[in-house]
Amino acid sequence: MSRIILLNGVGSAGKSSIARALQDITVQPFLHVTMDSFLDMLPATYWGHPDGFIFETALEDEAPVVAIKTGAFGMQLMRGMRRAMAGLAAEGNNLIIDDVMLGSDSEDYRTQFVDHEISLVGVMAPLGVLEQRERDRKDRMIGLARWQFTRVHQGVDYDLTIDSSVATPAQCAAKIKETFSL
Repeated sequence: MSRIILLNGVGSAGKSSIARALQDITVQPFLHVTMDSFLDMLPATYWGHPDGFIFETALEDEAPVVAIKTGAFGMQLMRGMRRAMAGLAAEGNNLIIDDVMLGSDSEDYRTQFVDHEISLVGVMAPLGVLEQRERDRKDRMIGLARWQFTRVHQGVDYDLTIDSSVATPAQCAAKIKETFSL
C-alpha cells in the first residue's frame, strides 16, 4: 500500500516548496507529482479554448479576479491526471500530490486511492499573503488567487491544515511528517 500526501491550496500557497521540503525528510522516498506538470502537456491551442481552459478577468471590490472555466477536454485531462497518479501508486510509489482542487476533485482522489493510505492536507494562507506572493512570483495571473480563495477548500474534509504564512516550508513539512509518521 502506497502513502499519498495530497497538498491542496490556492496557487502561491507554498505547496511545491512544502512538497520539496517533505521529500528531504521522509524515511521512505516520495515522488512529487504536480498538477502543473499535467497542465504543461496541454496543447497551446486549448489555453483560451472553450474545450480546454478559459481565464476570464473581472473586477471584484476593485481588485482583479481571474475565473477559470474548464471545458470537456480540460476535465478529461484532470480526470486522467488523477488516474495516472493512481497508476503510480499501484506500482508501490509513495506520492506527494500538489493540486488546486475544485468541486468534487477530493472525492475523485479518495475513490482513485481507495487501496492506499491517502492524507489530505489543506495548505492555507490569508488572501492578502497569497495575493502578494502572486505579484512577487511574476509567473502568475494576478487575480487567480482571489478567485481560488473561496473555492479551493470548499467541501474538502482535511486530515490536517497548515498555515504557510506563519511557518516556513521546512516547518510545514516537519508538521506533516510528524502528523502522518512519515
